[in-house]
Amino acid sequence: MQYTLKKSLGQHFLQDDNVCRKIVGQLVHKPGMQLLEIGPGGGAITKYLIELPDVDYKAIEVDAEKVQYLHKTYPVLKDKIIEQDILKADAPFEGHFSVIGNFPYNISSPILFKMLDWEPQVDEVIGMFQKEVALRIASGPGSKVYGILSVLMQAFFSVEYLFDVHENCFNPPPKVKSGVVRFTNLGNPHSIENKKKFINFVKTAFNQRRKTLRNAWKGTLPPEALSNPVMDKRAEQLSVADFVALHKQYQP
Repeated sequence: MQYTLKKSLGQHFLQDDNVCRKIVGQLVHKPGMQLLEIGPGGGAITKYLIELPDVDYKAIEVDAEKVQYLHKTYPVLKDKIIEQDILKADAPFEGHFSVIGNFPYNISSPILFKMLDWEPQVDEVIGMFQKEVALRIASGPGSKVYGILSVLMQAFFSVEYLFDVHENCFNPPPKVKSGVVRFTNLGNPHSIENKKKFINFVKTAFNQRRKTLRNAWKGTLPPEALSNPVMDKRAEQLSVADFVALHKQYQP
């Protein structure tokens, strides 16, 4: 059976087996591990994931046609595919699990916010992104592309840009460069107690990038906080540790 590509779902399917094997090879394989693939599509990396020994594998796929194709092509996937939108899904496992996927580029940022929701359970994420997005998330303070997801992902995960993937490795070739990133859970190293509050704190700081932190946080922080000299800076000048320290000081 064949399947069709759906532009509305941002579908670009990997067709280079060497790249597929290379992506799967980045996974820290632990016997007995639980593994979730997001957006298996036509099964490009799925066929290698299901060969991994002693792994409890599941996949989330929103496209009914692809689910049907995968079931027919790989009978071993019976009862392993959750037909649902990843952004609306509950955690697919009890306990810890790892995540891998060629993420649809039109929802790659929301997927990372989902990983932040699931962070207490997620040991590792290996994901394919638009290269520009991948580099942004991996960037440090002082960079023009350093932003909300850079701070939030780096507060909970080590972020490692692994390698580029050429456009011709996909069908259809995307108009953008691609890159693979590894996120390794650091076990909440900054002891952030209220993640939701911290996320809002960081988002507010970057919502008006060109303004100083004083202007960005005006109305959300007490007057004594706004008189702190650090408030003369802009959001991209603060490190993850700076954001955590200010959050703990003024929004405990």
